[in-house]
Amino acid sequence: MIKDFKTYINEGLFDRNQSEFAVKRTGKGIEQIYIPKTKDELHYYIDIAIENAKKDGTYPNVNLNNIDVSELGEDDLCGLFGDIYNQINPDISNWDIKHIPNNFFGGNEQIKEFTIPNSVTSIGDGGFYNCSGLSSVTIPSSVTSIGDYAFWCCGGLKSATIPNSVTIIGKGAFWECTSLTSVTIPNSVANIGNSAFHGCSGLTSVTIPNSVTSIGNYAFAECSSLTSVTIPSSVTSIGEGTFKLCNGLTSITVHNSVTRIGEDAFSGCASLTSVTIPSSVTSIEKYAFSGCTSLTAVIIPNSVTCIGNQSFRGCSDLTAVTIGNGATSIGKYAFYGCNGLKSVIIPNSVTKIEDSAFSACGSLTSVVIPDSVTSIGQCAFSACDGLTSVTIPEKCKFENLSFPNYCRIIRK
Repeated sequence: MIKDFKTYINEGLFDRNQSEFAVKRTGKGIEQIYIPKTKDELHYYIDIAIENAKKDGTYPNVNLNNIDVSELGEDDLCGLFGDIYNQINPDISNWDIKHIPNNFFGGNEQIKEFTIPNSVTSIGDGGFYNCSGLSSVTIPSSVTSIGDYAFWCCGGLKSATIPNSVTIIGKGAFWECTSLTSVTIPNSVANIGNSAFHGCSGLTSVTIPNSVTSIGNYAFAECSSLTSVTIPSSVTSIGEGTFKLCNGLTSITVHNSVTRIGEDAFSGCASLTSVTIPSSVTSIEKYAFSGCTSLTAVIIPNSVTCIGNQSFRGCSDLTAVTIGNGATSIGKYAFYGCNGLKSVIIPNSVTKIEDSAFSACGSLTSVVIPDSVTSIGQCAFSACDGLTSVTIPEKCKFENLSFPNYCRIIRK
């Protein structure tokens, strides 16, 4: 229990016109509740509570429930238990606050477990940023949004239950929570922000509900223990780098609602052996599957009009590829370094094969180039050591280095 309020006045610490107190019944009985009106007053009360905790032998645990912060604004509370009081584990379970302020606990290494007060409806940006000792957090059903970088770098966080009230998971919300092994996203969530679970290397499973319409860029990037994921029919776009470097991912199911597979979406997924691209997809963007070294076969549906630059670069185990009749161009380095690729049929819809599109496909022995192709870029088939002859349309233009020097060019 902190000193009597009259003592503060007698010691000249506070003026009665500046600070107020009330008498309330608490779990400990009748107590004085102090109501600071300024940040400085709040700091005085906390400082004294810390000294009492040290005397009582309870430090770094400090009970602050006899402080009422209702007179203070968010600017007074931002970073309170991070930058300023990052050495204590505060008990504020009775604080009547609607919002966890930005950086409220940012960098606090003392808190291990924390129950967010039931009055809270939102967790601010960086609310628990870099709380490396935090192992579990209870988010009440009153919370509707988890702010940007709310739990970023909470490397010890093993469990976090997201209640059904949450509709928004902000960007970087759980970025680099490396001990987090599983997460269930409730049906209330519509948007998963950019890098929301980026670098959660311990995450083995994730359930994405049908309520989700948007998965942000790099949302699950570098989740190296993630083995499988199902993208629901509500999602229309897989963003940039969404599953980049998910080295444990072996299979992926993409529903036919998805129209776009973004840049770097699955790049570096070295264990991915198969992927089904639905007929709804119109665009496979650059680097989408680059570095998927275990991918053995891919069927590109007729709906895809553009195969982006380097989209399948370095897929060394890829032995078969079917390009649908909708593709009009094959981008630069699209299949570069696909050493296992033995043959490829280019459909009549393609008009342009860009630079190095099939370069370094050492096992490629045959290729059919249709009459629709009007240009073949530089080094398009260079270093294709097994390619000895190729037939190309009469009107097709190609660079001197488009094919190996020993490859026989036949005009038709």
